[in-house]
Amino acid sequence: MDHTMILLALGCAFGLFMAFGIGANDVANAMSTSVGSKVLTIGKAVMVAAIFEFAGAYLAGGEVTSTIRKGIVDSGMFVDTPEILVFGMLASLLAAAIWLLIASWFGWPVSTTHTIVGAIVGFAAIGVGLDAVKWNKLGTIVSSWVVSPLLAGTLSFLIFTSVQRLVLDRENPLKHARRWVPVYMFLTGFILALVTLLKGLKHIGLEFSGLQAVQIAAAIGGVVAIIGAIVIRRMRVDPEADSRFRFSSVERVFAVLMVLTACGMAFAHGSNDVANAIGPLAAVVSILQTGVVGAKAATPSWILFLGAIGIVIGLLTFGRAVMRTVGEKITDLTPSKGFAAELAAGSTIVLASATGLPISTTHTLVGAVLGVGLARGIAALNLNVIRTIFVSWIVTLPAGALLSILFFYVLKGIFG
Repeated sequence: MDHTMILLALGCAFGLFMAFGIGANDVANAMSTSVGSKVLTIGKAVMVAAIFEFAGAYLAGGEVTSTIRKGIVDSGMFVDTPEILVFGMLASLLAAAIWLLIASWFGWPVSTTHTIVGAIVGFAAIGVGLDAVKWNKLGTIVSSWVVSPLLAGTLSFLIFTSVQRLVLDRENPLKHARRWVPVYMFLTGFILALVTLLKGLKHIGLEFSGLQAVQIAAAIGGVVAIIGAIVIRRMRVDPEADSRFRFSSVERVFAVLMVLTACGMAFAHGSNDVANAIGPLAAVVSILQTGVVGAKAATPSWILFLGAIGIVIGLLTFGRAVMRTVGEKITDLTPSKGFAAELAAGSTIVLASATGLPISTTHTLVGAVLGVGLARGIAALNLNVIRTIFVSWIVTLPAGALLSILFFYVLKGIFG
């Protein structure tokens, strides 16, 4: 194929740009509850995100990457014209990256999954034909966008209600926090370890049976709970702070737990959303190297590094606006509320990653924050901010599709 090196360079540039957009919008989103509840500074949030996002992407990202690469468009339609699929994937990456940059600038937490799926469907349906889109697969993906915020919202509502009943509404909340927070730590460690063991480690040649995975995950959860209990016991009570705010020491206990859920949330996000930048780029690289559509090829490790670098730069430079929207403007977050939202969102995302469904982290986390807010009544929610977020969600799909169609014809005109 002519222009191979130019197209490969464009693919890397657009993939990096897309990863930048994911960092600016989606990773900011994933870390926003930790920053909003004052548990982590932005600097520490970036460090946690950089380490655990990459781990999630590398260890558990393969399931979703294959869905984005091959699941949405019918690759059989491009066997005779592989260059058309290359132009389409490049156009999709550029379109999605530009929309994410616009949204991040305004502080709108939009879905990178929505954006890239909309972009791929746009170029395939208009540039190739309606038959090129696997509409049944798309239906499954779209239904997951509705299910994920509902599931995360319900889970976070139940988790925070349990925190209220077991800890916050008791006569001596600190005593009950010391008793129950290690249990929540066990649950967090167990859920994240279980899904990683069952699905995530296949890519590095480690496979476990269901029973083995449950036993190892329970052991990991137990270790996490014991370490957490020791840390909590050693924490000193501040009577002066407690006299100003009854739950001051209790919230400090939950802050320890939130550092754990923040790591889990970053891992979960990396496993699911890295595919949005890497999937289309991996397809482009595979076609340019082999000249064949649908050739099976493992995602090269340098593409993962490219994605990881882009994500960290995006978070550092543009992440603050989205962090502020989700972490501070939807509802007032404390460490106990932030923990409930993150555990619910993390569980939902990792489960989705394990089943290969590219759900939206944004929808999941916003759903979880709404669930925590609703546990305190509708008055605890900022309905104007929620309305703006919902409108930006609706606009995202057509915005990605229209930009993608435009760039597809530009690339086809230059290189076709």
